[in-house]
Amino acid sequence: MADTRKSKNDEAYVCVGMITAPHGVRGAVRVKSYTVDPDNLVGYGPLFDAKGHLKYKLSPVGHVRDQLIAKIEGVDDRDAAERLRGTKLHVPRAALPETVDEDEFYLADLVGLKAYHIDGSLFGTVRGVADFGAGDVIEVALEEVRGKVVVLPFTKEAVPEVVLSENKLVVNPPEGLLQDEEGPGNRPRRPNKSRKDSQADRDSDAVSADAVGAENATGSGKEA
Repeated sequence: MADTRKSKNDEAYVCVGMITAPHGVRGAVRVKSYTVDPDNLVGYGPLFDAKGHLKYKLSPVGHVRDQLIAKIEGVDDRDAAERLRGTKLHVPRAALPETVDEDEFYLADLVGLKAYHIDGSLFGTVRGVADFGAGDVIEVALEEVRGKVVVLPFTKEAVPEVVLSENKLVVNPPEGLLQDEEGPGNRPRRPNKSRKDSQADRDSDAVSADAVGAENATGSGKEA
């Protein structure tokens, strides 16, 4: 999955891949790319950690299954590569090409949108988009209950409309979501924790590739 975070200078960084394992004994790594073509991952130039502090310069050397094999400048042995296992690779949001159509958007762009209930009332504010293995979900801080965040499946049924031009989306919460007891979609906000939002668009009929292969999720809200 992918994250969008902000550095100390408030520049957003979007996750475009993750180092999954070392490969061989000379410092190469396997990288799971969240771009349409794995090789496009290196087309952004240097990649960064979530805060934009650490820089990783990748050179592709091959492929294994659906992952890219790459060398990273300054990483010359397996031990050094092993220490990078699980490292998420980011690019500045500004480096991603702009979408062309109104119904195309990056999942990163959903963070901060106002969420309105299908009845027209203000529901809350989108705090993040994440994928915990069963598809994308959006995290919404409720308008009427301070400090409470609910999680909605990011599907056409639960999020029937996204209107970036109006900085809003429309939600149709599943029945029972707002019950008082704790549940899968009803939990208190964790203070001082970074929110996650996904940019790995995994639904082929809801995604179009841009000029460098970054994925644009369409209004269906699914991933490819």
